[in-house]
Amino acid sequence: MCLAIPAKILSIQGEDLMRVGKVSFSGVIKEVNFAYLPEANIGDYAIIHAGVAISIIDPEAAAQTLLDLQQI
Repeated sequence: MCLAIPAKILSIQGEDLMRVGKVSFSGVIKEVNFAYLPEANIGDYAIIHAGVAISIIDPEAAAQTLLDLQQI
């Protein structure tokens, strides 16, 4: 089973395949790759899978997903 978790984007640097940044998973800060998500901006929420940002998600959906994960 694979999990893709929403995280808030804190920083982004680099270009193309070297585009990386830091995200917060409810306070846990990790570095992820943004090569597949060039439209991502600081402050957005993104779905992260295996250290790669794969999709932008709206803040309400991110909050609900994180709440659901806390409850299980």
